[in-house]
Amino acid sequence: MKIIKIGALWCPGCLVIRKSIDKIKENYSDIEIKELDLDFDEEEVKAYNVGDVLPVLIFYKDGEEYKRLTGESTYEEIESVINEIKD
Repeated sequence: MKIIKIGALWCPGCLVIRKSIDKIKENYSDIEIKELDLDFDEEEVKAYNVGDVLPVLIFYKDGEEYKRLTGESTYEEIESVINEIKD
């Protein structure tokens, strides 16, 4: 499983979700998490076709996009998607 997190330095919601992402990294060491910043990784971010709302979490299962969460997602919301994928 892989999660792509797209955020930006100027995004308040991206700062809020930081704790949840750190907790996911701690509790799910088998999940690959790639973090992209809209300001620094602009070309790569374009390929993911994100809208105007940040942060965006893109979940991949078996190399295919499974689900997206947009905006400030709680740890529980993120974990719920992880559990869906693992089942």
